[in-house]
Amino acid sequence: MNNAAPLHPTERIAHWQRRSLAVGLIALAVCILGGFFQPAQFFRAYLPAYLFYLGLALGSMAVLMIYHLTGGAWGFLIRRMLEAGMRTLPLAAVFFAPIAFGIRHLYPWAQPDLVAQSAKLQHESFFLNPPYFWMRAAAYFLLWLGMAFWLNFWSCREDRTGDSRLSWKCRQLSALGAVIYGVTLHFAAVDWAMSLLPAFHSTIWGPLFAVGQMHSALCLALIVLAAQVKRAPLAEVVSKSALNDLGSLLLALLILWAYMAWFQFMLIWIANLPVDIIYYLPRTSATWQCLIGAIFLLHFAVPFFLLLMRPLKRSAGALARIAGLILFMQLVYLYYQITPMFPAVTFGGHWMDFLTPIALGGIWLAHFLWQLGRCPLVAPRDQQQAAALYLRRLDDEQAAQAEAIGL
Repeated sequence: MNNAAPLHPTERIAHWQRRSLAVGLIALAVCILGGFFQPAQFFRAYLPAYLFYLGLALGSMAVLMIYHLTGGAWGFLIRRMLEAGMRTLPLAAVFFAPIAFGIRHLYPWAQPDLVAQSAKLQHESFFLNPPYFWMRAAAYFLLWLGMAFWLNFWSCREDRTGDSRLSWKCRQLSALGAVIYGVTLHFAAVDWAMSLLPAFHSTIWGPLFAVGQMHSALCLALIVLAAQVKRAPLAEVVSKSALNDLGSLLLALLILWAYMAWFQFMLIWIANLPVDIIYYLPRTSATWQCLIGAIFLLHFAVPFFLLLMRPLKRSAGALARIAGLILFMQLVYLYYQITPMFPAVTFGGHWMDFLTPIALGGIWLAHFLWQLGRCPLVAPRDQQQAAALYLRRLDDEQAAQAEAIGL
């Protein structure tokens, strides 16, 4: 008979944090060792994995800013998860170092031999060149880290003082920060992903990345919410109405992502643009066609129809399972976006393609869990707490009425 006492929630977080960090460090060590023998393959596997975890951090900040601007019980429930995800941005900045130092293994415009042979690359070299690339990356991270610092600083101070002016400051910064996020992410997506294929151009590329990041961050927050929903203090404020709003937001982001992904293809096809079709030509092989089918079914069709069902949107467990599927498929979609841009590369063609996301994910998740454990899971002075408690009281009243009439 097992007489061991159950772990306290804080101890459970620390337990998973240690396991995640150990797995991540071991996997990263193996990938680095493999990178000494195949450096090009290491960087090609590293880039999409990095963009995925960067997306979780930036997407958390973006959704948090939307909450500060709009309010609502939905955001109150996941505010701490979003703040913890946002506070992983310093780690994401450190993780960018291999990309900064490995650009000659990734980008054609950073390879002098290719530039010398291409008039187009020479024409674009005023923008696409290593020094300017590094300067822009530094500017992006300075802006992102600055916004994350102040949003977190004011949030912690609000917890201590309850000063309502701090909520106003978060709202004002979020209004400007949403614009800064959109502009900087657009250029970062062009720099770090679209410039892998300099001849390809897409004006929807940046917004597609932004929606994917917010979608991923919301999925992660829902998974954490479901894991803690039966424990205090979340158990006292979670309501079916707020969960329904979170499910509706997840559905809206899913539709917006699918709209952008489809129209990028459709507009290129309708306009009959032979230059931009080079993005889709490598994806016409049987392997990539099968992957496209899986993305359509598991990243859009299945979650779309499930999220139309109201009972599923009002269940934290069901929402978490749908969110987990979407989150995994978003990682697959990033590999679909990035990997075919490299010549003669297939999906899953090397073991690093599978191990690198585990390596970065283990370390990132450990840091996220550490950040999550630093603050209470419910913001004690948040002005939206009253709205969340009101919706919870309505749930309790409806449950009591149903019990009274024998339903």
